[in-house]
Amino acid sequence: MSTAGGYTRAKQPERVRRALLDEAARLAVEQGLAAVTVQAVADAAGVTKGGFIHHFPSKQALIDAVFAELLDMIDRELDERIAADPEPNGAFTRAYVEAVFHIGTDAAGSPWAPLSISMLTDAGLRALWARWLGARLERHKATDGGLDLAVVRLAADGVWLADMSGIPSGNDVQLRDHLLLATRRPRRTTG
Repeated sequence: MSTAGGYTRAKQPERVRRALLDEAARLAVEQGLAAVTVQAVADAAGVTKGGFIHHFPSKQALIDAVFAELLDMIDRELDERIAADPEPNGAFTRAYVEAVFHIGTDAAGSPWAPLSISMLTDAGLRALWARWLGARLERHKATDGGLDLAVVRLAADGVWLADMSGIPSGNDVQLRDHLLLATRRPRRTTG
């Protein structure tokens, strides 16, 4: 498209937004979350700082969006695992355990590592995580509401935290299998 001043390109806001999200995730993985600055992400995505601000009013808004996308990915993974599980009772907890152990093996090459560590210190990311998990727990209360299953999910979180911290937790396959087996035992209810 030609104009009097030279060339302009058609604006493609979804492609620009996607590039910003992808570059933020890449920078977080390769250099850590501190490297995710407005200027660095804008430069990597090939847009101006103003273009960045048009899509995300702040670095925090961008990080929140990357984190929300990761939660959406986990949501889809959990739903697929639950749908494939022939036993409804404990299906969410089994899917959660499997996802936690899968994230642990993939953490080094995914945005989960820097975002997960940031979640520990960032109240906004913790709130996003808490809302997401609370909604999932409410949705699966009938099949996964027992105390024993809560203990299994918390143990899986402990394994994840140990992995993120570089603390050896033993044989991950045996730990995962033990936690999965615990979801199939008779459960006590809370209260």
